[in-house]
Amino acid sequence: MAGSSPPPTSEAMAPLPVTVIGGYLGAGKTTLVNHLLRHPEGRRLAVLVNEFGDLPIDADLIERRDEDMIAIAGGCVCCSYGSDLIEALERMLILDPRPDHLLIEASGVALPGGIASSLTLLMGYRLDAVLVLADAETIRARATDRYLGDTIARQLAEADLVLLNKADLVLPDDLAETVRWLEGASPHARIVTTTNAAVSTGIALGLAAMRPPQRDHAHSHDSAGYDTDSFPVTEPVQAEELARALADPALCLLRAKGFVAAADGTLHTIQTVARRWSVSPAPAGLAGPGRLVAIALPGQLDRDAIRRAIEAASTT
Repeated sequence: MAGSSPPPTSEAMAPLPVTVIGGYLGAGKTTLVNHLLRHPEGRRLAVLVNEFGDLPIDADLIERRDEDMIAIAGGCVCCSYGSDLIEALERMLILDPRPDHLLIEASGVALPGGIASSLTLLMGYRLDAVLVLADAETIRARATDRYLGDTIARQLAEADLVLLNKADLVLPDDLAETVRWLEGASPHARIVTTTNAAVSTGIALGLAAMRPPQRDHAHSHDSAGYDTDSFPVTEPVQAEELARALADPALCLLRAKGFVAAADGTLHTIQTVARRWSVSPAPAGLAGPGRLVAIALPGQLDRDAIRRAIEAASTT
């Protein structure tokens, strides 16, 4: 466990890449995750699901199961996050051995961009891609449904990669027409047709380098209704003073988190949730200039006020 592990190396402290998997019910998310677990191509994968019942892992892949975790062949694991995704993400960072890549499976009605923005609240992660599955048979019809259409349109708009699944169940001309339709619905995404969600792990994981700058889900206003940004803290600060300022109701922050250096060089982690704040020693092995990430409702992220709070807490 973490207490008996050797000190983190620079490799161990590298940000953990994350792929968020979205798509409406029946599109093939479960099939895709099981496929990736069967074909990890040397990666130790971790999977986060809302509840274990939402994602039945193939029985022959399971080595051990308890209330919080399923151990899977090849060193992979599956955990549930329930109502607290942030807490589950914090647990992922102390797994031993550490995963090489994290998959977060969103529920059918969830907006994956909202989950992607949650990654900005924790250091130690980087968004690799938002991957959305679409059912080749039904996606166009569902996109016009009065109840489902808006959610499906937003899921597709947030995608970096769309897997048009069940391609074997439609005629070639219909498939080509659906691909053309998706090119409009997901203008920034790479579109790949699949059968049984069978896609190369190299395609499904490792898309960060392909994402153009405007596809940074974790910065500025995202379609899930949050505004986020990160702020460098390059000078020593009084951590408690800064945390208290960030929790001031006048700033309207939903949450802030980051790490800062004190005048004596020690590093501290700052966390705020609405008006509550805390300061604690930073994890061992953490280094580099300080950084804060803040999240607020649209139009309420006062970047200048946050920068002023950082300057006011400076000890130089």
